[in-house]
Amino acid sequence: MSAATDLHAPAAPQSPAPHPLPQRSPQTPDAATRRTGSAAAHGRPRRRIRGPFRSGEFWKTLLTHLITPLFLGTGMALAYLGAFHAPSPHHLPVAVVGQGEQTAAFAQSMNDAADGDLQVRTVGTADEAQQLVRDRDVVAAYAPGEDQAALYVATAASASDKEVAEQVFGPIAFRQHLPLQTVDVVPTSGHDTSGQSIFFMLVALSVGGYSSAVAIAAATSKVSYLGRLLISVAVSFVIAALVTIVVADIMQAIPGHRWGVLMLSWLYVSTISLLGVALHPILHRWTTPFLVMCFVMLNFTSSTGIFSAHTAPVFFQGLSTFWNGAAWLRAVQTLVYFPGQSFWWDILRLGLWLVVVGGLMGLTHWFSIHRTRVVDEAIPVEEDEEGIAA
Repeated sequence: MSAATDLHAPAAPQSPAPHPLPQRSPQTPDAATRRTGSAAAHGRPRRRIRGPFRSGEFWKTLLTHLITPLFLGTGMALAYLGAFHAPSPHHLPVAVVGQGEQTAAFAQSMNDAADGDLQVRTVGTADEAQQLVRDRDVVAAYAPGEDQAALYVATAASASDKEVAEQVFGPIAFRQHLPLQTVDVVPTSGHDTSGQSIFFMLVALSVGGYSSAVAIAAATSKVSYLGRLLISVAVSFVIAALVTIVVADIMQAIPGHRWGVLMLSWLYVSTISLLGVALHPILHRWTTPFLVMCFVMLNFTSSTGIFSAHTAPVFFQGLSTFWNGAAWLRAVQTLVYFPGQSFWWDILRLGLWLVVVGGLMGLTHWFSIHRTRVVDEAIPVEEDEEGIAA
């Protein structure tokens, strides 16, 4: 019975096979974002990533890089508007043609009424007046006649002085019931009707000079002193030659004297280039703002290319007596339009600038060598100190 019972007993239930656990897919960025948002919604704190605007180092770097454009913008506004926004005559030398006490009294009355704005003198004849204008002893000469009055000017010396002279003597001729005829005794070339081509040539030379200085200084930091000097002088000649070709040959704004203008331009650009190369080891990235200040802000405004020194503010009038831009411009004017007149003082000023810059370049070269030597000598001392500390 027991055996039969065992045979007919129901089989014990078998446990089901375990099902495999589902694989958890890796969390995607979107899922992580949703989970973070859900955590934040339930009040749990969320970690915030600090942006660059919260870093003090970021603002320090930004402000440091903005110093240059802020300086250039403010400096340009102060320089250009300070020099050009309200030109007015200061001791403007003019002449009145005539003889006798009546002419002398008329000249004296003009001096008294001008209150220092004019310096009026008298000359006997119109020929003498024209010669004074050609010699640039006066900027204009007024010659009243029976039927009309003549005003002698030289636009090659300054186109703005012509306009100032017309403003001074135009009302006088009107009160005398005389039509005023302006006679240009030294005009500019036919391709320079504005009379500003020499000034814009100065602008091109200056920009080429200081931009090449920074490039040369950065590329020749490991070149010898003599090598940097030769490279600067050679590049300056190329810049001067290219600008002279454009102005004299392509635009034909300068009639003749190309080689003389080229030599003056070479001397001028070399001074700017060498100054930049000399100062770069000391000023580094501040070299460009310094050169722009010297050869744009102070240079163009005192060069007498737009307004003559007689109509410039006192500060810029003083700069024009020794700044190299004014020396170059007057030398080129004399060479091109006033043959026979001496410009040795302008050449001397350009030469003195070059000598001073050459000496400064040698001084900064010595400074760089001395600084490198001090650093090299300090290395063994630091090693000894580290050994003692160990």
